[in-house]
Amino acid sequence: MTSTLALASALIAQPSVTPADGECQNLLKAQLEPLGFECETIVSNGVTNLWARHGSASPLLVFAGHTDVVPSGPIEKWTSDPFVPTERDGRLYGRGAADMKTPVAAMTVAARDFIHAHPDYTGSIGFIITSDEEGIATDGTDIVVKKLEERDIRPDYCIVGEPSSLKKLGDTIKNGRRGSLCGQLTVFGKQGHIAYPKRAANPIHLAAPALAELAAEVWDEGNEYYEPTSWQMSNIHAGTGANNVIPGELFVEFNFRFCTASTVDGLKKRVHAILDRHGFQYRLDWNYSGVPFLTPRGSLCDALSRAIKAETGVTPELSTTGGTSDGRFIARICPQVVEFGPVTESIHQIDENILIADIEPLTAIYRKTLENLFL
Repeated sequence: MTSTLALASALIAQPSVTPADGECQNLLKAQLEPLGFECETIVSNGVTNLWARHGSASPLLVFAGHTDVVPSGPIEKWTSDPFVPTERDGRLYGRGAADMKTPVAAMTVAARDFIHAHPDYTGSIGFIITSDEEGIATDGTDIVVKKLEERDIRPDYCIVGEPSSLKKLGDTIKNGRRGSLCGQLTVFGKQGHIAYPKRAANPIHLAAPALAELAAEVWDEGNEYYEPTSWQMSNIHAGTGANNVIPGELFVEFNFRFCTASTVDGLKKRVHAILDRHGFQYRLDWNYSGVPFLTPRGSLCDALSRAIKAETGVTPELSTTGGTSDGRFIARICPQVVEFGPVTESIHQIDENILIADIEPLTAIYRKTLENLFL
């Protein structure tokens, strides 16, 4: 059993359903501290975070990841216990095998092997590890980044170990993510008997033309790296449960997945302008979980791409598709943030797994990226 496979298995054996960490970060500290890493545990509202750094020179490359996992779902539907790492048919099974305990293990072993081979390298290596990525993500990486900001620690590069490969290891690097902006819209009408519509004001009828306009709006054209911004309704509700009552309110939830061609303030203003033009009373509450971030082609993308090509023979594509990740927090203090990890096929599913044959190449890619940047 290789070092990465052994560490990944030990991590999977910890039932660290978000926001729990179990003993995962202690296992990582046991690997990092003998190498000379200074490790700091940062606890926030029951969430366990680890900030570790080896060296003090520039440039600083940070590996980022999470030890928490999503719930297993019905255990009886798993072929083997989700928290008992199991090798079967050339794959390692267990919750977190791909997302993302194996990448965390691979990063740790890659750093170890690099430091052993190049003890006098110029630069430093850091780790940001959280147990609050799969949950609401308010007490995890965001908290660590704020502490680093207070200390004026600003990484030059960051690799987030999220699963990024689509069909085979190395085919995709995520060099950015779209932002997410949510709205909760309440349209006010007047409740009444459905047989006497002139005595009421139907909020569904009032809002329908505006909602149709929002759905048809072109918010931007995207750019070289991003698809155009999208607006989608996720929930719409009105009514009292009776078919002879005009409701007094309509509730709509919607979401923007937006690219760097748009801004939070710009999108908000355009939505309000459309709603105001239709002249009904409403309340609109906003929240956003992160602005988009983008790392154009440059030193980090190039170093990682060369490492992937050397190890797998695959030329990776850059992509910004998918949901949000903790990269959105790190991008506040780090100019170059990318995500790279194993194939996404089984993540969050029953019988989550990773090809065992991909584990050592993944470790080697992380190590070779360090070599490409520091040597």
